[in-house]
Amino acid sequence: MCDYQTSKSYRVRQAPKRASYDRALVHSILDEGYVAHIAFVVDGLPVALPMFYVRDGESVLLHGSRKSRLVKHLVGGAPFCLTVTHLDGLVLARSAFHHSMNYRSVMVHGRAERVTGEEKTRAMALITARVRQGRPSGERPANEQEAKATEMLRLPLVEVAAKVRTGGPLDDEADMALPVWAGVIPMQLVFGEPVRDVASVPVAVA
Repeated sequence: MCDYQTSKSYRVRQAPKRASYDRALVHSILDEGYVAHIAFVVDGLPVALPMFYVRDGESVLLHGSRKSRLVKHLVGGAPFCLTVTHLDGLVLARSAFHHSMNYRSVMVHGRAERVTGEEKTRAMALITARVRQGRPSGERPANEQEAKATEMLRLPLVEVAAKVRTGGPLDDEADMALPVWAGVIPMQLVFGEPVRDVASVPVAVA
C-alpha cells in the first residue's frame, strides 16, 4: 500500500516526527474505532459532534437524521474535519512538564458525498454490521420510512494524516535521578458482559 499524498495544507505541523501517511496504519486506526468527532463551522461558530462511523475501503461512512443540523450542513457541501483517536496509555514522567499520553489518531479533511440508491442500502448494512459486531444477524432491517429518514454520507480518504505517540517519558537529564516513579500506564477498550434487555423474548437454542 502506498502512502496518502496529503496536500501540504493538511500535513501535520506540530511534532511532525509523529506523523504518518501510511495507508495501512490509517486503515487500522479507523477500523478499531467507533466514534469520530466531526468539526465544522455554522454561522461563524465552531461545532464539534461525536458520530458513529465505519470505514468502507477508501472512504468513511456516516449516517444521521435528514433533519439534523449536522447532516443538512454536510449535505450542503460544507468542508469539515473528521478525527478518530485511541488513547493507549498515560505517560508519567519525573517532572510534571513531561507527562504525556500515548495515542493513535487520524484526521481527515474533505466534503461529504451523499450515498443513494442501492449503494445507500449497502452502506446502511455496513453500519448495522459494525454496531452488532459479535452478535448473529436477525434484527429487523430498516423499513422504507426509516431508510427515507436516514441520510448516508461518504467522506473520501484523500486529505488524511495519522499521528502516533509511543514509548515512555522523555525526561530532562537533570531529572533522571529524582526518586519519582516514571513509566506508562496502559489503557485499552474492553467490552463487558452483555446485559439482556428486560423486554427481550427468550431466544430458542437450536
